[in-house]
Amino acid sequence: MKSIMFVCTGNICRSPMAHWYTQYIVQKLGKQNDYLISSCGIYANDGEASTNNAKEAMLEYGVNMSNHRATNIANTNILDYDLIICMTVNHKLAILSMYPKLQGKVFTLKEYVDKDLKELDIYDPWGYDIEVYRNCAKEITQYVDRLLQKF
Repeated sequence: MKSIMFVCTGNICRSPMAHWYTQYIVQKLGKQNDYLISSCGIYANDGEASTNNAKEAMLEYGVNMSNHRATNIANTNILDYDLIICMTVNHKLAILSMYPKLQGKVFTLKEYVDKDLKELDIYDPWGYDIEVYRNCAKEITQYVDRLLQKF
């Protein structure tokens, strides 16, 4: 089984959007038994729900995130995952600082699918309107689709 952990700051916007979209796609492909998909946040408050805008934006892709609850990275078994996908370079650096053993397994989402990109961050939509969330969701879904072709 292949395992992917998506990481952002609070685990209420970007990483759950990537997590639940990936879960949705692997289920559509009938490959749900081939993947373990999770998400967490470096500064997450355990149990916090995703933002309403994140949930609304992902519903437009057929993804229901209503049951998502945030998990702090400290309360995961991140060292056991095959692939750690971060939303920003700073998330990647923070994880490698906390867990040096993960060297070679930690990438930004954009970096993993296209190492030649100059801009590797997916920006945080938190606090912005639904249009910003929709743009973020579009970016995440496009890169997750490419990730699944590679992994």
